[in-house]
Amino acid sequence: MSNQEERQLETAIFAGGCFWCTEAVFQRLNGVEKVESGYTGGHIKNPAYREICTGRTGHAEGIRIHFDPAQVSYTDLLEIFFATHDPTTLNRQGNDVGTQYRSEIFYTNEEQKAQAEEFIDLLVKENIFSSPIVTAITEEKPFYVAEEEHQNYYNDHTNQPYCQFIIDPKIKKLKTYYSKKLNTTK
Repeated sequence: MSNQEERQLETAIFAGGCFWCTEAVFQRLNGVEKVESGYTGGHIKNPAYREICTGRTGHAEGIRIHFDPAQVSYTDLLEIFFATHDPTTLNRQGNDVGTQYRSEIFYTNEEQKAQAEEFIDLLVKENIFSSPIVTAITEEKPFYVAEEEHQNYYNDHTNQPYCQFIIDPKIKKLKTYYSKKLNTTK
């Protein structure tokens, strides 16, 4: 049995606006083995990007994170999720507007649900955001992996203007505030 097979990976599913942004952030964390961009929370099977963009499928652009809880905790993932997107804007992240860009946590078990609720309660108690948090906490729904051109987008297109103006600041913030949680070998 290999080292990777011996480790028990867990899964976290977050929607926090454009999946290119959230994928790029979480790919850089120590203990994160894989991040997939995709669609979740909707009402049709096997949606395509062109359908998601209409906002009529009910899906959010999301990411599925496969992580090693011995190296990075679910609470750590929640902290970075809330630090790298705006959880106070309903169906919007910056210029990206629509239900597909909503802020939502899709828990995979009751422990994740409790941790997400506790984390949001802490943010509210500490008055971290000046507006109410609108992030929904929902039971895991089917996750459909997005088309290949949406996977690893930031890493493959760092010179694209969207990446430079929207994603680069998130990566810079991550490196500034969470440098000890970063995987320096990736």
